[in-house]
Amino acid sequence: MKKTFPALAAILLLTAGLARPAFAQTSTPPASEAEKEAFYAKSIEYRTVDILKALNLDDAGKSNAVHDVLVAQYHNLRVRDAAIDTRLKVDGKEVNYANRAPLLAQQVQPLHDQFLARLAESLTPEQVDQVKDLMTYHKVKVTYEAYCQMVPGLTDPEKVKILELLKAAREEAIDGGNAPEKSAIFQKYKDQINAYLDAQGLDTAKAFQDWLAKHPETNNAAGK
Repeated sequence: MKKTFPALAAILLLTAGLARPAFAQTSTPPASEAEKEAFYAKSIEYRTVDILKALNLDDAGKSNAVHDVLVAQYHNLRVRDAAIDTRLKVDGKEVNYANRAPLLAQQVQPLHDQFLARLAESLTPEQVDQVKDLMTYHKVKVTYEAYCQMVPGLTDPEKVKILELLKAAREEAIDGGNAPEKSAIFQKYKDQINAYLDAQGLDTAKAFQDWLAKHPETNNAAGK
């Protein structure tokens, strides 16, 4: 049986950096299709420049190439999402991750592989991983550190397994259509982590509850 853990959710909310960019927070939503397209293009440029700043590439040619790859990927994901959402609506289904997931699984691999191959033309494997982290709000690091902090007595093999599953989540989540969808993907893998740790004899639910009892300010700050 899957468990959800408010304490883990609380610490992730406090540290994951999921807030929208200032541009997205303060801009007035566009009305016409042309305005929506311009708004989206500006949003994508904002995200892309943010990633490039973090990469801090010395080679202008590589920087321009990565810029174009990222912009193209964001647009490709948008086109894919629009097609999936239209299909769901035609089938009379609600547009949500549960209904989108099977269609995503059918369509994602070619786009995923092409994106990573094009990044690899200009970036090292470590830099590609950095792009993945930036596209998923550093959820691997944040969630891994949360588990290490909240579940006492983790062994080295258990830590390796947690990190392995979180990196698998990241690999899938870079193809998510938006932040909530990326979070839903990570939740699937957190459920797997919880089940794995419980199978090792660790009572993860109790560990999270004990941690929360010692840190009530986390729960309060998350509005629980």
